[in-house]
Amino acid sequence: MRVAHKKILKLSVAVTDYGGATQWVVDAARGTEGRYVCVANVHMCMESFDSPDFRQVVNNADLVVADGMPLVWALKSLGEKQACQVRGSDLLLRLCAAAEKGNIPIGLYGGTPDSLRDFKSFLAREFPSLDIACTVSPPFRPLDIQEDAGYVEQINAAGAKILFVGIGCPKQEKWMAEHRDSLACVMVGVGAAFDFFSGRKKHAPRWMQRAGLEWLFRLACEPGRLWKRYSRHNPRFIWHFGKQLLRLRFNQAAGNRFH
Repeated sequence: MRVAHKKILKLSVAVTDYGGATQWVVDAARGTEGRYVCVANVHMCMESFDSPDFRQVVNNADLVVADGMPLVWALKSLGEKQACQVRGSDLLLRLCAAAEKGNIPIGLYGGTPDSLRDFKSFLAREFPSLDIACTVSPPFRPLDIQEDAGYVEQINAAGAKILFVGIGCPKQEKWMAEHRDSLACVMVGVGAAFDFFSGRKKHAPRWMQRAGLEWLFRLACEPGRLWKRYSRHNPRFIWHFGKQLLRLRFNQAAGNRFH
């Protein structure tokens, strides 16, 4: 289940596609060890760049896929021409299809009771034989020890083997890292996917996704919440990755002169 990775700034991202990522999760779900998957975009890349602690959380993940097109373009510019986008929402659907076919129980962690109810209804329509072993809507505050232990016991007792975690970056990545040793499943951080599929948020049009403009669509939908994130992270990502690429080109040119 080894996957090739490439460093974008300080974040290690897998060079894979939907088929490879889906098969990796399915194979891991048939084991007994806790594992976790991060779905990376520019926000996660820059959070990892800024915070050594969060960088360790993400780089210690068992799989990190390129959710955002800018990361795909970065991989390609670093020589990984076969790099593909693996959007968290689309990966979720593919994993649900694979879980239904392979009789693999799934679980949902995150969202509100209402959004989980509507998301379960969506899954029941799309994947009628899918085994949804458990759903957990934790409170929007830090959990105490007893609450956390209770959720861990609930998830393990239900037998969920793929757990979709939708509590937002960087909270969900930290939560998955903290629970890898206590949960016997593969955790996949899916951000706002529950809200997308329950109809509470809109997907960007496919052309905007392919053009790397999904961030612009989300900014237009939620300007008050997202403008600081994008104005802070996007220009710095371009600047720092530009420097990484220039260093690479310079080193390649220098190496060619000595051969």
